[in-house]
Amino acid sequence: MKVAVGADHAGYQLKEEIKNLLKKKGIDYCDFGTHSSQNVKDDYPDYAIKVAEAVAGGSCQRGILICGAGVGMGMAANKVPGVRAAPCYDTLTARLARQHNDSNVLALGARITDKELAKKIVEEWLKTEFEGGRHKRRVEKITQIEKKYWRLV
Repeated sequence: MKVAVGADHAGYQLKEEIKNLLKKKGIDYCDFGTHSSQNVKDDYPDYAIKVAEAVAGGSCQRGILICGAGVGMGMAANKVPGVRAAPCYDTLTARLARQHNDSNVLALGARITDKELAKKIVEEWLKTEFEGGRHKRRVEKITQIEKKYWRLV
């Protein structure tokens, strides 16, 4: 598995922690930036789109995005067809995002999630498999919504 990671200035420090976790676990990753916590002119959609395109395009199987709350990154990433970004704030939402929604992008909030909890969330999200079954039908409906509205853009 290869994981795309990206963060704005608010998420930079946590992104570095997550990269260290991925290294320890032997998981390959691609860092799409930012590369500093000092650039407050960073805009989270710029990093969300890079990670989302890597996941949707298949060069990375999963993505992890980090901003202040995790919400903006998730919203921006979900504009890319094929991306199912889920802001997660505990291990239960991380597990359910994978089991039930086949989430392929995780969004974390660096200002509201302790780094140790964030690592546990990432571990849970990475190890959890999609259950399929009745959930597959629901995820397919999300894909149909994307297809319907993508044509309108």
